[in-house]
Amino acid sequence: MCGIAGILLRSEATGCGLAAAGGSPSSAEAVARRMVEVLGHRGPDGHAVQALDAGRGASVALGHTRLAILDLSPDGRQPMSNPETGDWITHNGEVYNFRELRDELGIPGRREGPERDGWRSRTDTEVILGAYGKWGRQCLGRLRGMFAFALWDAQRRQLFAARDRLGIKPLYYYSGDGFFLFASEVRALLASGLVPRRLDMRVVWEFLAYQSAPSPRTLIEGVRALPPGAWLRAGIDGTVETGHYWDLLERAAPEARTATVAESRRRVGEMLREAVDLHLVSDVPVGAFLSGGIDSSAVVALIREAGQVPRTFSVVFPERAYDEARHARRVAARFGTDHSEILLTERDLLDQLQDALAAMDQPTGDGVNSYVLSRAVRSAGVKVALSGLGGDEFFGGYPSFGRLTRAAWCLKPWGYLPAGLRACAGKAVGFLGGTSVQGAKVAALVDSDGTLPAVFPVMRQLLSRPQRHALLADSCLRMVDEAHDTYVTLLQQAYAGAPGADAFARISYAEARTYMHDVLLRDTDQMSMAHGLEVRVPLLDHKLVEYLMGLPDTQKRPDGIAKRLLVESLAGLLPDDIVHRPKQGFALPFAPWMRGALRRFCEERLEPGRTAARGLFRPEAVRRLWRAFLGGQGDGLWSRVWILVVLEEWLERNGVRGES
Repeated sequence: MCGIAGILLRSEATGCGLAAAGGSPSSAEAVARRMVEVLGHRGPDGHAVQALDAGRGASVALGHTRLAILDLSPDGRQPMSNPETGDWITHNGEVYNFRELRDELGIPGRREGPERDGWRSRTDTEVILGAYGKWGRQCLGRLRGMFAFALWDAQRRQLFAARDRLGIKPLYYYSGDGFFLFASEVRALLASGLVPRRLDMRVVWEFLAYQSAPSPRTLIEGVRALPPGAWLRAGIDGTVETGHYWDLLERAAPEARTATVAESRRRVGEMLREAVDLHLVSDVPVGAFLSGGIDSSAVVALIREAGQVPRTFSVVFPERAYDEARHARRVAARFGTDHSEILLTERDLLDQLQDALAAMDQPTGDGVNSYVLSRAVRSAGVKVALSGLGGDEFFGGYPSFGRLTRAAWCLKPWGYLPAGLRACAGKAVGFLGGTSVQGAKVAALVDSDGTLPAVFPVMRQLLSRPQRHALLADSCLRMVDEAHDTYVTLLQQAYAGAPGADAFARISYAEARTYMHDVLLRDTDQMSMAHGLEVRVPLLDHKLVEYLMGLPDTQKRPDGIAKRLLVESLAGLLPDDIVHRPKQGFALPFAPWMRGALRRFCEERLEPGRTAARGLFRPEAVRRLWRAFLGGQGDGLWSRVWILVVLEEWLERNGVRGES
């Protein structure tokens, strides 16, 4: 796990001192070094920049910060070259089947180096270079893991970049006047000095709805995220081309469709064990997050079954309603792990909060919990930790699987009514519901056409459209397209391309491409990498996910057992009390803390002087929201207030301005 950055600089580049230098390697190298410096936390074990002449007056510079996990020797350093092709690569992530691919690629045509087979290192990065040299872009279909990389193709004189299928590892880019930039983090692009620190108000509108910036756009105007399962080519002629090599719905395994219950349980069990085995490949010790829920418990059980005794970690709270310690202890005792508990109090959080917010590459309403846990794991000397992330999305753990199925069934006839009539009914429901969160959601559902692409985003929204409209200043609203919703469009297009997909598969897609990708995976990456910790997610192994997406709904319905498919595929491996206990998400007790030790911190960032001066929000609307929360009108309001606090802090730290 590492940080990557780079620039393709053409001869006609202008701005920020580039015009005089043209596309010289020294100018490209200087930009890359500025970006790499900002990524130091992602790779504390070394950093380097390689500048190359790209021809026709252009140049390219690739940068890397290293977190050494495989081949800890200097042979694993990046950027790395392929002497046969002249290609160079900078890579972030892990390709777990690299040994298998190395055998398939055979002996390279060179003999120097420490190993008899001719390979110069024991890294997956060198295997990616070899695979690209042999198969070109088609190599992506052979890689199994989490990765984001950029490769300079010397023969074609183009930059080739790609991202893993589920979007576990990030990759951002910006195309400017005579240059192209990429990096693992948005702030690295800002550090280049070539990207204007200008806020995209269209994204702010959606950030307030979904507590994060919906991909592929970011809060910085012009900066985009490469989508999951996508590739990109940038040439010295200024062309930038993107495409997909994998899609979650399209690649659902057809053989799963006709599998019997016994066959599917056996196959899922085999694939879970294979995925965990692959994710244990490491030259450093591997730990695991353990909440005591089904997903993390399953991962820990499979690690133990594989013959390893992991160090496990969980966060515990003095507030009993939020504490899962007793469940985690039972699992740790059952499987004999070396277990550690991290006690987190209000004061502890306040002491860590500034650092946690500073770690946010993009602002998010969540993530502080991941920061706290990652900090404790890394301070214990662990560099790699496995997580149960992905279980809710693909084994049907969220309440949305039941709620959305029922809502879509109930609202389908309603959708045939004229849009004007639905809108009037929605306004009436909104008026009767007052300012309550649930009232706003019901009103939005009544106003919708009842289809899953319209209903799902509403269920995931923090602030409804009327609530956002009331918060944002008039000058900001003029820059917003209120009718557009990135998630609605994404789901409409995806479902149109897979008309035969079952309801559970559609909901899995919606959860994986929205909340999981834009909140959970993003938070996990930025908060763990703030401490130089690599978090692996075996439940997102793409072969496992493809099979799960292909199974019919009847095999995934709970039937009284949460995540029945996951539990039954492990055939009694999990303790009964863990299987049958009520679901409890891992969340910090923010509501009571924001009324206590965090109150002053929040009020300082919500004060009229700051909100009015920035011109984003109506100060009185912000005050009303804060007073409603303090008045106890529902703990659910805390997250609506918190995203405003986080956004203000992020804007201040990054010097981002709102004018267009």
